[in-house]
Amino acid sequence: MSRTDEDPHRFRQLWLLALVELLAMGLWFSASAVVPELRIAWGLTDAGAAWLTMSVQLGFVLGAVLSAVLTLSDIWDPRRLIAGSALLGSAATAAIAILSDSSASALPLRFLTGVALAGVYPPGMKIMAGWFREGRGTAIGVMIGALTIGTAGPHLIRPLGGIGAWQTVLLLSAALAAVAAVLALAGLRTGPHQAPAAPFDPRAVRRILGDRATMLANGGYFGHMWELYAVWTWVPAFLAASFAADASPRTTPELAAYLSFATIAVGGLGAALAGVLADRVGRTVVTSASMVVSGACCLLAGPVFGGSIAFIVPIILVWGFAIVADSAQFSACVSELSEPAYVGTALTLQTALGFLLTVVTIRLLPVWQTRLGWEWAFAPLAIGPALGTWSMLALRRHPRRSSLAGGLG
Repeated sequence: MSRTDEDPHRFRQLWLLALVELLAMGLWFSASAVVPELRIAWGLTDAGAAWLTMSVQLGFVLGAVLSAVLTLSDIWDPRRLIAGSALLGSAATAAIAILSDSSASALPLRFLTGVALAGVYPPGMKIMAGWFREGRGTAIGVMIGALTIGTAGPHLIRPLGGIGAWQTVLLLSAALAAVAAVLALAGLRTGPHQAPAAPFDPRAVRRILGDRATMLANGGYFGHMWELYAVWTWVPAFLAASFAADASPRTTPELAAYLSFATIAVGGLGAALAGVLADRVGRTVVTSASMVVSGACCLLAGPVFGGSIAFIVPIILVWGFAIVADSAQFSACVSELSEPAYVGTALTLQTALGFLLTVVTIRLLPVWQTRLGWEWAFAPLAIGPALGTWSMLALRRHPRRSSLAGGLG
């Protein structure tokens, strides 16, 4: 290990970047978390509820595609990109709380929030890759873990701030993102392994798409994303419906909100622990195992629906732990397989295509629920983890597996 790798500043940057991502990413589900209130205040339908998240996904895709094509993450200072993007997302979210009285006025602002978040998440991964060469899977796992907990934040703010106070959830989420912007600008630094700013190269994306090893890693990521955001978006509604079917006095709306938070937030622990494990046994092994578990939970959600919380809570928490445990490792794979000068572009392209896929399943899940009931609405999501596992096992057999996790694959 080199002296640079032993630099203690890398751990300081790790925790600061994790905090920035945690505070900023609450913008993602800030409106989705208060859908029950917006159904009353705005007369929101199931389609409208889906669009509150889908608009963010589409905005993120546009922002990520523009960033990838223009290689913004590689030609701009990533910490300034993160700070400016967090402020833009904060302003858009606050505007919903202050100005919006319907989904028609909120959706453009949610779309703008998604565009802004494309300047927070991928550049954060690039900064982390610049500080860590050895132990990169662990480091990105910690960052994704913090991001996951931050994403769950509005589900915690909602019951703490009082069920019904939807503007409070949005305003607090916006304020935390503004704090993230200040911390990013004041404290984040690029690391010793950061490649020098690269010139604009319109062929960079084509080279990334033509590299089989990188695309196998992306195939795993796409299978993971087919499932992830559909579950995160609709598990609160699933829990509310399950608790209503159970009709126990213990299954209150507050409990559903806290359990929704826990289901997403426990993934933060999963991402961090999977990062440590992946650096020791290999990324392809950890990602494959994680997708097998989460895919199985897609099928197990049916039998526990409407049953005792003694059955539903363990399944939901295991699901939340496994469903995002592999996420950081797909990013780590791409950072190790792609050209060093265009790591930011490769990561941004990966996330852009993955988030575009999430729009499909977020919209399809209420359709499946109508036809199959909540008992089996999540079952079609198991297709994604199955295909993703195949892709990662194919990468494990690829000659370039030696580039992953110090040769562990």
